[in-house]
Amino acid sequence: MPLLERILVPVDFSERSLGAVRYVEALAAAPRTCELTLVHVTTPVTYELSALDVGGTVLAELNSDRTAELREQLDGFLRESLATFHVTRVMLDGDPARRIVEYAHDNRTGLIVMPTHGYGLFRRFLLGSVTAKVLHDADCPVWTGVHIDEAPAVEGIRFRKVMVAVDLCPAQALKAIAWGSKFAEEYGAEMEIAHAYPSLEGRGGDEVAGWRENATRAAGDEIAKMQQKLGVDAPVVLEAGDPAAVVTNLAVRKQADVLVIGRGSAAGVFGRLRANAYAIIRQSPCPVVSV
Repeated sequence: MPLLERILVPVDFSERSLGAVRYVEALAAAPRTCELTLVHVTTPVTYELSALDVGGTVLAELNSDRTAELREQLDGFLRESLATFHVTRVMLDGDPARRIVEYAHDNRTGLIVMPTHGYGLFRRFLLGSVTAKVLHDADCPVWTGVHIDEAPAVEGIRFRKVMVAVDLCPAQALKAIAWGSKFAEEYGAEMEIAHAYPSLEGRGGDEVAGWRENATRAAGDEIAKMQQKLGVDAPVVLEAGDPAAVVTNLAVRKQADVLVIGRGSAAGVFGRLRANAYAIIRQSPCPVVSV
């Protein structure tokens, strides 16, 4: 089964949505046969008009008119550019994050592609609440990034270098390496594995040097065991320092096109690397896939 047989894209018709769809077009381009689902989630106007004396009949008519307008907008969204793809367009209502996660689970989605909500001067410091909740609750990989709305034209998107950032928690690291390896194989990309271990900056002496040597050896051995278990043989880069800074700096230096990180599907983002997941997403120069 292809890795990305079904891709879900939540859309709000903004520039950020346009950028997300460009990446999806590149991911689903021939000879692949991905099923694309564009989802727009509406919220009833009841809450918005709660301070006004508006009757139930009027509210029902307003909701009906609004739903019809949004349905028309969704049906026409990028219709020409997506004409060659198998696309399903779905309207849902309710809490956006919950409905996106539920739909992805019920329809065995392989990947959710969505932008972060950060933009402008503060884009590096923000992560939209909907994206954060989907990252926390989704049981499939989520592809996101603060630069998605700046996606180049589809023909300019390449997947040549995949970087997989891991901590030493086998359950999550194995998932990330396996997903990254499969993605690299299907898209003809190179894969490299990155790991950040604690820094003892400012301290010297033979004792510290020995600790650093032991730390790198232990990390290298653990990652080698994981690769052997998965039948993967990718280069490994080990560097000391803050995980988010190390990972994102490596992504820049190595010119990564995709950065893969592990996360907990049931308990949210946790662990040494995963505790830095939001920072990695905010600072990454390329899209981040949280597995």
